Amino acid sequence: MNDMTTESPLPKKSLGQHWLHDELSLEAMCLAADVQSTDTVLEIGPGLGTLTQLLVAKASQVVAVEFDHDLAQGLPARVPSDNLTVTESDILRFDFTTLPPDYKIVANIPYYLTSNLVRVISETPNRASSVALLVQKEVAKRIAAKPGNLSMLGVSAQFYWDVQLHDEVPAELFTPPPKVDSQIVALKRRDAPLWPDVDTAEFFRLVKAGFSQKRKTLQNSLSGGLRIDKSVAGQLLESAGLAVNLRAQNLSLDDWHKLYVVARQGSHLTR
Repeated sequence: MNDMTTESPLPKKSLGQHWLHDELSLEAMCLAADVQSTDTVLEIGPGLGTLTQLLVAKASQVVAVEFDHDLAQGLPARVPSDNLTVTESDILRFDFTTLPPDYKIVANIPYYLTSNLVRVISETPNRASSVALLVQKEVAKRIAAKPGNLSMLGVSAQFYWDVQLHDEVPAELFTPPPKVDSQIVALKRRDAPLWPDVDTAEFFRLVKAGFSQKRKTLQNSLSGGLRIDKSVAGQLLESAGLAVNLRAQNLSLDDWHKLYVVARQGSHLTR
């Protein structure tokens, strides 16, 4: 058997791999997810196992999901621990229902994966109780953005989670250094829906329509995205108490809900 602890694999650019060895940053990720000794933790993309080593010491069970075959095969040798389970899988196809309720997620993820990962962990019927993601700083701020700078990603995340920004991690702490700094973003599960009357698929059909043409007013975007007349889109906005010249990024989640209510009353979301 080869000793895989003596020589580290080189990061693969095609998979967006950047190794993080800074202990303070790794500790900050565990703290952001509030990892406790009784927890089961899902680690996404464990890489060389630097974060994994902390997690197996802090948590009851660690499930590490690694897409890279070589890294998945080598991780048990790098982090020998009875409470570590390594799964070679694409996290976007992982079955989260195999995990116990109230598990937690800690992950240093490739930047290209962020939007899809937030969608997947939000839509699974077995959502984590808390999540700490180390992502591109700009993306972290988009996830936590306030009205005026909200994006589809921000609305999607904040619909399901209470979002908080944590420590920034400079690019030079990674190997190889990425082109931009990173930041830890913490997601705490909303155990009760923001609005019990919302059909999630319809709500996000509306939001997606609103963000479909970012440079245009919301009236124009809704007209095109929902395939309704521009005047009808204007009436929806006015009925929700919103100005017709607003853009999608200006709306709060409460504004989206008001717009959803009037759009649903007019049967504009069921076509």
